[in-house]
Amino acid sequence: MNAQAISLQDFRAQLEQLGKDVTREKLPDEERVQRAKDAFMRKLDGRRAVDLDTCLHCGMCAEACPFYEATQNEKYAPVYKYRLLRRFYRREMSPMRWFFKPFTSDITIDDLREWKHYVFDACTGCARCDMICPMGINISTLIRVTREGLSAAGLAPNELTDLKREQDAKNSFLGVDADRLRELVDQLADDGVDIPLNKEQADYMLLTTAPEVLLFPGALAANAKILNKAGVKWTMFTDAFEAANLGYITGDTPMLKRTLKRLVDKARDHKIKTVVVPESGHGYHVIRWLGANAIKDDLPFDVLSMPEFITREIAEGKIALKKQANGTSVTYHDPCRLGRKGGVLQEPRDLLTEMGFELRETASNGRENYCCGGGCGEFALSEASTLRQQAFELKKHEFQQAGADEVVTGCASCRFNLQSGAEKAGWQIPVTSLVETVAANLAD
Repeated sequence: MNAQAISLQDFRAQLEQLGKDVTREKLPDEERVQRAKDAFMRKLDGRRAVDLDTCLHCGMCAEACPFYEATQNEKYAPVYKYRLLRRFYRREMSPMRWFFKPFTSDITIDDLREWKHYVFDACTGCARCDMICPMGINISTLIRVTREGLSAAGLAPNELTDLKREQDAKNSFLGVDADRLRELVDQLADDGVDIPLNKEQADYMLLTTAPEVLLFPGALAANAKILNKAGVKWTMFTDAFEAANLGYITGDTPMLKRTLKRLVDKARDHKIKTVVVPESGHGYHVIRWLGANAIKDDLPFDVLSMPEFITREIAEGKIALKKQANGTSVTYHDPCRLGRKGGVLQEPRDLLTEMGFELRETASNGRENYCCGGGCGEFALSEASTLRQQAFELKKHEFQQAGADEVVTGCASCRFNLQSGAEKAGWQIPVTSLVETVAANLAD
């Protein structure tokens, strides 16, 4: 293939350069604290207030969190990660604030700086804690509100701040802009893969991500092969192709909306009927499940993940898969936002079985699957590297227990984090892409 991917080492080196030159807005500590409080107050509606008042402190959420399980550090328990938010709520907003305020300390800048570690370095927002809470508390949402307060205070990690500013100002991510996409499309064309750019009167709009372009160009080629095989009219737009949303990742809600609106407006202007999201767990979640609420309007198109698209096209007889795996065993790693939050759980498994693979499940799988440890931008955070590797070891143990020949996943971030974790652990196992596996097994 002429389209050359950069190595894991080079990609990590690129990530390590993030945030080196970030300059933050100079603000008094008091203003940073007030901005965080204002963000908390905007987000604490009735449902979240009920959640904050309902917690039994049973500790079950701790057992759901990969960072707690990997370290046994009580400060990594999900209930602790939103303790700062709960403290603010009880002191300033709860019906019993008159009682709590005299002996509940106010939030300080030191508190905000401390909680930055808990909600960015030690939480991927995977929502496994939500699944296990006996009271039905949306724990991950409360942690996310805390993240939004820190972002409003200008305290998001330097790496994510760097990426956020790049995407907001340049409409690029990790240097992947319109020119870089065109360059890759030209390279793939030399390999016989046709990707129509900026095509008018298309029904489908395909997105991609910077990690795909840089690390896994074969995944973009696979998406194109599948769409072409299905015979649909599709395109990619050079000014609206990135599925990643750094506003969502950093907790910057206004930017989340701006970035999302860029995609929505492009699809609306070109009368796109369906937006197809690549192997990006959080990208699918933002567009499919947050999209309409974020822009305060109905989405004028359907949203499908690639596994959903492939499954539908097979059902309609537009594509078929060859059964040539010959019993090779695989285990499927469910991306948190695609599976647990998005409900795309059975489709990947059906596709793997259809291709003849022996599916071996890990101890945690489906909605209860453990996170890879690097989601929601955590794979880019240098200060989280040790903790991230510890969380990966949980998955490594499960993979080894399953005893499969390879790991397949449906998210480029998961794929990078699992490959990187395995490399650091000196563990040899292939970690491959679901769409690449499907594309390699398309029937003639």
